[in-house]
Amino acid sequence: AEAGAIHAKREEKRVMIDTSETDRPTRPGSSRLHVALIEPEIPPNTGNIARLCAATFTPLHLVGRRGFRTDEKAVRRAGLDYWDEVEIHYHLNIEALYESLPASRFLYFTTKAERAYTSVAYAEGDCLVFGRETRGLPEELLHANWERALRIPMPNPGIRSLNLATSVGIVLYEAVRQLRVS
Repeated sequence: AEAGAIHAKREEKRVMIDTSETDRPTRPGSSRLHVALIEPEIPPNTGNIARLCAATFTPLHLVGRRGFRTDEKAVRRAGLDYWDEVEIHYHLNIEALYESLPASRFLYFTTKAERAYTSVAYAEGDCLVFGRETRGLPEELLHANWERALRIPMPNPGIRSLNLATSVGIVLYEAVRQLRVS
């Protein structure tokens, strides 16, 4: 019964976070950015990205179906002792993400883009959007937002893509660097 009460409290806290206002004041040290993962499939990647988000006070948005569970039991079993430090928002689909961040500029990261991630001046409120580990972002989403599609250059043409957590780390820390310098 006690475990159920703890689970209910944690779920209540999670729901409060999920439905939080988008104009909440930023925490001291906040990156003032957002990271969104569209249908992430691999738990360790999402765990590593969650740790990055916790370290930089960056809200993490999980969009659509996930290939794993994020309930208390699954998180505890995975040893994610920092999970409570992450501000996580769950969204049914990309439209719900857009509705939750009406003032944000959305930047889409893909190996298919022509522009490098370093060619952008990142701004407060930007949402960095990444796709599935196996397929990336949906083609129709990229085509509709091509002017905001960016890539991480990879000199070796024999490498198809970088690990998702690595990609998020590269881009997030470049954006944080720019915002802290300005």
